Amino acid sequence: MNPLPVLSDNVLDNLASAVIVFEADLRVAYLNQMAEMILAVSAKHVVGEPPSTWADCHGEALMDLITASAVGSPITKRGVVLRTERSEVTVDCTVTPIIDEAGAKYIIVELQQIDRHLRISREERLITQQALTRDVVRGLAHEIKNPLGGLRGAAQLLEAELDSAELREYTRIIIQEADRLQELLNRMLGPNRRPSYSQVNIHHVLERVRTLVLAEAGTRIRVVRDYDPSIPELIGDMDQLIQAVLNIARNAVRALDEAGTITLRTRIQRQLTIGAWRYRLVAQVDIVDDGPGIPPEIADTLFLPMVTAGTGGMGLGLSIAQSLINQHKGLIECTSREGETVFTIYLPIGSDPGAERQGDTTHD
Repeated sequence: MNPLPVLSDNVLDNLASAVIVFEADLRVAYLNQMAEMILAVSAKHVVGEPPSTWADCHGEALMDLITASAVGSPITKRGVVLRTERSEVTVDCTVTPIIDEAGAKYIIVELQQIDRHLRISREERLITQQALTRDVVRGLAHEIKNPLGGLRGAAQLLEAELDSAELREYTRIIIQEADRLQELLNRMLGPNRRPSYSQVNIHHVLERVRTLVLAEAGTRIRVVRDYDPSIPELIGDMDQLIQAVLNIARNAVRALDEAGTITLRTRIQRQLTIGAWRYRLVAQVDIVDDGPGIPPEIADTLFLPMVTAGTGGMGLGLSIAQSLINQHKGLIECTSREGETVFTIYLPIGSDPGAERQGDTTHD
C-alpha cells in the first residue's frame, strides 16, 4: 500500500529529484516519476518487489547505502554511478531512515542527477583547453616561422655560392628540413581558410569518410553503418566536416592495427547543452572502434597537439578535428575502455556557425 497521501504524490512527481521509498524489508513502497526516468523502470513493476529485482542492474553502491542507513542515521554520498540496461547515470544520493506515526519504518532515497553538470564542466574545460592551445600554438608558430624563413633563405644563398656538389647536398638538406618544419607548423595551425557554410547532410559526410577508410584500409577493417535517417540537414562546411571525421576514423584504423570493426552511428539529441549553450536540436555522430582502448595516462590530453597513443601518427589529427568542429559551434568527446572507444561529435542543427552568439543561451 502506498504510504504517502495523494497530495504528496502529486508534489513528489513534480520534483526534479528522484525519490524512492523502501519498506523495512527493503521492498519498494513508492517511487516518483523522476526515479522512474533515472532508473529506467516502471513503478507498477517495481513497487512491492525485493532488492534482487533491481540491485544487479543498478550496482552495489546504492544497496550498500540503503543497508548502512538501517542503523538510523542519514547517509549522503556524491558521485554514485547507477547503471541501467540502456545507460549509466551519476547521482548524488541521500538515504534517510524514518518512522511514521504508526511506528512503521521506511527508508527514503533521494537521487539528484549530476551528469548534466559534470558534462557541462567537462565540455567547458575542453573548449577552454582548445582555445588556449590554439593561442599558444599560433604564438609559437609565429616565433618559429620568422627565423625558419631566414634559415631557409640563407641556405639558398649559400647554395648559389658553392661550387662543390657535395657541399650543395648539405644546403639542400637544410632547405628540405626547413620546409618540413614549415609544413609541420601549418598542420599544427590547422586549416588557414575561412569555412564556407552551406546546407550539409551529415550522412553524405559519413559515406565519403567510409569510402576513403575502406580504400585505405582494405578488407582488414569492417565499417558498419547505423544511421538515423530522420536527422535534418545542418549548416556546415562539407570539406571541413569530412576532414574532422576522417581524422578520427584514421585514428581508429591505426588503433585496430591488423583487423577490427568501426561503427559510424548517428542520432538526434534534443535540448542539448554544448559548453554553456543549449540547442534545441543537435546531431550526434559516434565513431566507434573495438580496439584496445586509449591509455588512461593520455585520456585528459587527447585533443592536444603532439599527443598520440601509438607510433603511426604525429598526434595532430584529433587536435585539428576538435578545432574544425569547434568552428561549427560543436564539440568532440571521447569515452574509452578495452574493446570499445567512442568518439562523439555534437553538431548543432538549425544554427548558423558563422553567426555571432547573442546573450540568449538557447538556440534554434
